[in-house]
Amino acid sequence: MSTTVAAPSVAERAPLSRRQMNVIFVTIMLGMLLAALDQTIVSTALPTIVDDLGGSGHMSWVVTAYLLAETVSTVLVGKFGDLFGRRVVFQISAVVFVAGSVVAGVSNGMLMLIAARAVQGIGGGGLMVTAQALIADVIPLRERGKYQGALGAVFGVTTVLGPTLGGLFTDHLSWRWCFYVNIPVAVVMLAMTARYIPSVRSASKPLIDYAGIVLVALGASALILGLSWGGNEYAWGSVTIIGLFVVSVLLLTAFVFVELRAAEPMLPMHLFRNPVFTVCSVLSFIVGFAMLGSMTYLPTYLQFVDGVSATVSGVRTLPLVGGLLATSIVSGIVVGRTGRYKVFPIVGTALMAVGLFLMSTMGRGTGVWLESLYMLVLGLGIGSAMQVLTIAVQNTVAYQEMGTATSGVTFFRTLGSSVGTAVFGTLYTGQFTPNLAKALAKVPSVPPASALSPKLLHALPPAQSAPIIDAYAHTINFVFRWVVLVALAGFAIAFLLKEVPLRDSSRAGAGDMGDGFSAPDGADPDRQLERAVSRALRKAGPQAARQILADSGTRLTPGQAWALGQIHWRSRARGGTTVTEVAHAHHMPAEVLEPAFVGVSRAGYARLDDDRLSLTPDGDVEVERLTTAWRAWLGTQLDGWDGDDPADRAQLDGAVRRIADRLLDEEQTWREPVDA
Repeated sequence: MSTTVAAPSVAERAPLSRRQMNVIFVTIMLGMLLAALDQTIVSTALPTIVDDLGGSGHMSWVVTAYLLAETVSTVLVGKFGDLFGRRVVFQISAVVFVAGSVVAGVSNGMLMLIAARAVQGIGGGGLMVTAQALIADVIPLRERGKYQGALGAVFGVTTVLGPTLGGLFTDHLSWRWCFYVNIPVAVVMLAMTARYIPSVRSASKPLIDYAGIVLVALGASALILGLSWGGNEYAWGSVTIIGLFVVSVLLLTAFVFVELRAAEPMLPMHLFRNPVFTVCSVLSFIVGFAMLGSMTYLPTYLQFVDGVSATVSGVRTLPLVGGLLATSIVSGIVVGRTGRYKVFPIVGTALMAVGLFLMSTMGRGTGVWLESLYMLVLGLGIGSAMQVLTIAVQNTVAYQEMGTATSGVTFFRTLGSSVGTAVFGTLYTGQFTPNLAKALAKVPSVPPASALSPKLLHALPPAQSAPIIDAYAHTINFVFRWVVLVALAGFAIAFLLKEVPLRDSSRAGAGDMGDGFSAPDGADPDRQLERAVSRALRKAGPQAARQILADSGTRLTPGQAWALGQIHWRSRARGGTTVTEVAHAHHMPAEVLEPAFVGVSRAGYARLDDDRLSLTPDGDVEVERLTTAWRAWLGTQLDGWDGDDPADRAQLDGAVRRIADRLLDEEQTWREPVDA
């Protein structure tokens, strides 16, 4: 179990008004927006970037460098937030992100741009994971669900906006503005962070798996380099490519051995004994592979084959992202209501294979509506699988490992996106070079530079441009046909997914888009258990309260149980309470609630001295009965929690106590006057 402890309670910090929390949320959302937007904003600008800087063989690395650096950063920065304070890490991440954006904007060569994108990825990963932790630190439990849902929706929105914005900047300003636009937004965000976000850090120092993080980063980089350079920069059988693959295997093997011995491993190897985690990790890799790879190369097809502008190419990809968003939301809702999830990865991977195959048949004669239909099919498939994989994993691991397991699935999806983009690039470059040479041989009067620019290509007479356009179409069709095999492998693997009855807490959170799109909010087991308990409590209605009261065997009436609960939790959190304080918290006159407390006092369960309240020994006995019944009820909601295990019981009691304490403190927070 992790030694990291949760952040200090709200009681240890100055209360925040509703206005302050909304301002803080806007600040956090700006950081998340920057990080998420840069995953997709360059896709429509890539053809123009290649035309300007050259280096078409390195095109995929403009996306891959960002994703790979972001993947590693999200693992490391979460721990740094616990060590140095999340506000500081959030600010440093923003500065790193802006520095990468500036260098990317002024890049005069492809290698410089790729290096700048890696720096951006480091900052972007830090922004994402710290934003999730800040939400848990400053947003009240009563309100956190809708805030986290809005934060998750940022990823859906940027998936739609990214390609379109990239096209607008490319057509009307310059592709460099895809990076320059980050600077003013980040400056505003930094100013707001310094002014509004409180400084919070963990009460103890977490252990950081430096060796594991370095090994997996180097191993993945060697693998992606080998896949990118193989058949293009070097022959597949060359010493360089074979050496990269050997180094990758050795580094990743060393990573496994390090993780088996690490005190707090980045990715605990025992999770792979869980067949659901293993299958979901593989499927998540495949989903990421297909999603980012196709979204990166579709604009190239649309601009070179269909002859549309960068802006229009972004708009034309909307069927794909629209289908992705629609089925992500619908699948979560259906799973939450039915508890059944296995069908979605099966159907999703099948639709992915069909969509990729249909897209491999596109050419000069394919109409807009038919292309849109093919993209929609692919998007529906990706969305069907993506959200459900996270739900399945969270449903089957122990609560103390839920955060780590969710992070693992997210890691494999991002790694799949990196590898997928690299493989798409390798297939594209390897096929395009001979195809273009054959096309230019048919039209020797066309200068090679015209073949590398969408505008120049479509300015040529149709007789001259047709062979070159066909070369682009055949090349991208070739890429999509190969990736059909990957989707079919996912379809076969999806049948191995074991369907486990869904926990009530998993049902309650199944419709949260954030779990499917965004980085998880950390691996801290206490915070994850708090989240699960909060979901169960939100879902429970009055019937659950009546059931708990009946199961406890107490003689208390519902009103008496409520009154004793108020005294117990407030006394535990603050050392005592009064009738006036309870009434103020519930926005009632003290005279309205006083009879309830007079009643439990006369029954011998509480003492009422003037306005001050406390429990008698008989009251303590009744509260203990209610607590035992409540714990048993939670045990029925939180499958996988062992109520007979002292460690599990202590962890659950701690989570419930912290939730109750935060709710009490937040009552005081929300009563504060709105700042002027």
